[in-house]
Amino acid sequence: MPRRREPADPRRETERWFLANGLSYFVPAERAAARDALRARHLLPLAALVLLGTAALGGTLGWVSRQVSAAPAVWLTLLILVGLWYASTALHARPILTFALRRTVTSVPLLVGTAMRALPLLLLFVAFLFINAEAWEMSASLPFATHWLVVLLLLGIGVVFQLIRLPEEVDRVDDAVDEAFLERTCQGTPMEATQARLAADPTIDAAAYARVTGFERWNLILTLLVIQLVQVVALIAAVFVFLLVFGSIIMQQDTQLAWTGLEQTHHVPYLGSVSAELVKVSLFLASFSGLYFIVSAVTDDTYRHQFFAVVTQGLERAVGVRAVYRADRALEPDLT
Repeated sequence: MPRRREPADPRRETERWFLANGLSYFVPAERAAARDALRARHLLPLAALVLLGTAALGGTLGWVSRQVSAAPAVWLTLLILVGLWYASTALHARPILTFALRRTVTSVPLLVGTAMRALPLLLLFVAFLFINAEAWEMSASLPFATHWLVVLLLLGIGVVFQLIRLPEEVDRVDDAVDEAFLERTCQGTPMEATQARLAADPTIDAAAYARVTGFERWNLILTLLVIQLVQVVALIAAVFVFLLVFGSIIMQQDTQLAWTGLEQTHHVPYLGSVSAELVKVSLFLASFSGLYFIVSAVTDDTYRHQFFAVVTQGLERAVGVRAVYRADRALEPDLT
């Protein structure tokens, strides 16, 4: 006799939907685990160990390489890597990172279109600096560790810009929630039937549960931030490759020697006419291009509209489904 299939629990289905859409902190159990991982008894011993280990390793590499900038460059890089590891494991943020990366990959056509609109003016600005003796002289005088440190610092500035702007987008969405909003955003989700049931009861106001705060608010902000950073890194890579190709064609060795003040250039193995000096100046200007793009995405209405047009629908759906989910749990908190 065939086994009878148990009816699906909308709440369990919704929690699985949250995880699949990078909303791990919308699930109470995941949110509680992340909150516990941030308690001092768990965080402080790890932070002390990481700080001591990275400081020792960075100091050793700086002493061996005789480059003062190697220490902070290694220190910051390791802190970022450890932070990503801790976030994806103890803080249960892996669904956030996975979804943001997947969403960016599926949005490649739109990303290319946005980049093509931004690149002409950007490349004109970068090319002006690229064909400039002072830029080559400065870049050639700095070790690669300093260049990497500059890249990290510029990305850090860009993150600060985004963290100022992105919360406003989240607040704008949850301020616009009403019954029509909930009906539209819950269609095709596990909360669709629950939303219809709650809407039929005039005593229940599911929209009152739409305000996103705490971990859940940061969940949405981090998702938007990762999507934006992946786009910026892709743009930096595109500008970097363009400058390498462009420079290998027009920058002859005599010109590079005259502009850098060096007696000889250092060619990169297996890359033919590409010199280490060309790599340095290309990386320096490409990282500035990334910061320019981030600032444009924050301040320019066209770029901002193009970016948020991709993610607004997902953001609204997350807020709407969460509001109905919370309203249902508030009415019947004993159900599992």
